[in-house]
Amino acid sequence: MAISSQISNQQNLKDWISFGIVLLIAFVFLKIYPSKTGSVIEYFWQYTMEMVLILPAVMLIMGLFSVYVSNNMIEKYLGKYAGIKGMFLSFFLGSLPTGPLYVAFPIASHLLEKGARVSNVIIFLSAWACLKIPQELMEFQFLGWKFMFLRLFFTVILVIIMAKIIEYFFEITDDRL
Repeated sequence: MAISSQISNQQNLKDWISFGIVLLIAFVFLKIYPSKTGSVIEYFWQYTMEMVLILPAVMLIMGLFSVYVSNNMIEKYLGKYAGIKGMFLSFFLGSLPTGPLYVAFPIASHLLEKGARVSNVIIFLSAWACLKIPQELMEFQFLGWKFMFLRLFFTVILVIIMAKIIEYFFEITDDRL
């Protein structure tokens, strides 16, 4: 228990140091570019309000996910031995939602905690970011089927390659999030 507490305290310290560095950098840039202060404050306020409105729903969904989706289910469908079915499921699950990408990060964290394969979580996040079904339909409507399918094909291929490379580096370092 003491080791766990120490690790948690070290992580909290790192988080606060990172936060302090970001604030310091923001302060320096606002001193260099004082004319941007109004727009920075406006965007900060808009982003904060968006987070206040969205995060409670995300936390509720994460709580339900933690309780009702078992580790065995995640390991079976998205885990180490899920194979190509796990990849397809990750692409499918990531392409359904239309919310902002930062909503996907707590979900990805829970997937990792429940035994999902790193490459499947990377595929899920990448699909959330660039393979949304409504986006594909808009591409088809405005850019044509050829463009849509070529972009979709190359995106899928490159996402799979990227996910495998990232998973390889995770295995080398043996460092699970």
